[in-house]
Amino acid sequence: MPLYLSEDDVRELLDMEIAIAAMEGLFREWGAGGAENAVRTRVRGAGVMLHTLSGACGYLGRVGVKTYTTTRSGARFLVLLFDEAGALEAVLEADYLGQLRTGAVAGLATSYLAKPEASRVGLFGAGKQARTQLKAVCTVRKVGRVEVYSRDEGRLRTFCDEMSEYCRTEVIPCRWPGQIVAGKDIVITATSSREPLFDGHLLEEGTHLNVIGSNYVGAAEVDVTTIARSDARVVDDRAACVVEAGDLHPAVEAGVLEWSQLRELKEIVAGRETGRATAGDITLFKSVGLAIEDVALAAKAVELATKAGVGKRVLEW
Repeated sequence: MPLYLSEDDVRELLDMEIAIAAMEGLFREWGAGGAENAVRTRVRGAGVMLHTLSGACGYLGRVGVKTYTTTRSGARFLVLLFDEAGALEAVLEADYLGQLRTGAVAGLATSYLAKPEASRVGLFGAGKQARTQLKAVCTVRKVGRVEVYSRDEGRLRTFCDEMSEYCRTEVIPCRWPGQIVAGKDIVITATSSREPLFDGHLLEEGTHLNVIGSNYVGAAEVDVTTIARSDARVVDDRAACVVEAGDLHPAVEAGVLEWSQLRELKEIVAGRETGRATAGDITLFKSVGLAIEDVALAAKAVELATKAGVGKRVLEW
């Protein structure tokens, strides 16, 4: 009988360290040909949109589907995990799992691309994704100070108080977006903005950026100047970014970027591509979110749940 894991179960089983390790294993194996990812599809109904992602992690003997709905009232997420015999192994509620894997992939990219001594972080956003993004960066680098910008001042104050304790570092609110970029080693964008958040001329040499908020063409958190100034542009998957990376399309249209110039994180993790070449390089990681990330982390959650006796067995399939 398939295993059912609730949001509470997933939170009990997984943490950022586990998630980053799972993502490093995934990208290394994917770089060796051990995984296959399909680009997200979307269909619209009356008042609801259905999003579907599928992927195969051959090295784990698992295939899976992440599916979610979005409406004006919010989003609901599920992952269906199948074993190598094609049997439904598990169903997971996947809101937190998605936040965790998105943060973990950015943390993995940060570990390969940010300067080893990076300690000053600027963050745009104070929502769910911003939390796991910041936690991931603080997991792979010794962060001494974080400055955060959000248009919602109440949410911003609460976020900074909670994240100071969660990340065990100084997290302070800022009122000017440019302050988030100035003097930073790492800049994170985790918002729903459809327009660039800052002027790319403000970036200092040596900065690393994690750009994760947009997976729609027509929505961009960074401007063309930021893309043009970046010495290394790294993505979770080139094929997915051609379809979904609204941050990159304007740069391609302006002639400052060709899709073939994008480096893929799997090639860097596998040691076939370089990321940061010099301390002064500006490096950028763009993530749109991939099914194989959900499959790999869901498989880890099921492994841990089986050992701990967590979850419920449900209907025959």
